[in-house]
Amino acid sequence: MDKILISIILPVYNQADHIGAIVQEYEEALEKIQHPHELILVVNNCRDRSLEVCQALAKEYPSVRIVYSKEGGWGLAVKLGITAAKGDLICYTNSARTSAKDLTLLLLYAVVYPQVIIKANRKIRDNWFRRLGSLLYNLECRTLFDLSYWDINGTPKIFPRQCDRLLQLTRDDDLIDAEFNIICRQEGYPVLEVPIFSTSRHSGRSTTNLKSAFKLYWGAWQIWQQKKGKKER
Repeated sequence: MDKILISIILPVYNQADHIGAIVQEYEEALEKIQHPHELILVVNNCRDRSLEVCQALAKEYPSVRIVYSKEGGWGLAVKLGITAAKGDLICYTNSARTSAKDLTLLLLYAVVYPQVIIKANRKIRDNWFRRLGSLLYNLECRTLFDLSYWDINGTPKIFPRQCDRLLQLTRDDDLIDAEFNIICRQEGYPVLEVPIFSTSRHSGRSTTNLKSAFKLYWGAWQIWQQKKGKKER
């Protein structure tokens, strides 16, 4: 099998206390894939020492590269990482929630099926509130955009560079994952969802709350309205 370069994008937000352990864990696990890789740490408007820690990691690991963003936003960090990525396969994930085991599992699927988009489907949430909120959002997106996927926001997400529409994502916020899935549906890109059962976090707490959940619900509706308006013109 020809060697391919794998780009792994890790947005970093106030993770100075644990990003070093994550990178070490990932580096050790990625040796099993037998393909070269790069870890792109997108330091995303942090208020702690994350940038200094990531810079030290870049000196320690040749595969680590740093992208710094003064502005916040999950989507913006993902976009900056995609722009910087040099790989044939491009992956982005929430490093606080993604174990090395889950990351390598999905990457192995992507290596075996290089023409298919691979994404996680997280089957278990931390509590009933998150489970209900996730279910409602996924049902909304499935209904509005005729999607077959069950975990819109699930990461890791991995796609081959030839799926070039995914190189042109536009959202700067959490709705970038919805945009990702909508593009896959519009372009007919084959997608394989891999179930992930891990619920542990490396550290910190989820930033999802009632306000951010409402923004997702309302944002998905606005995207649908915009697309509907374009069709009617």
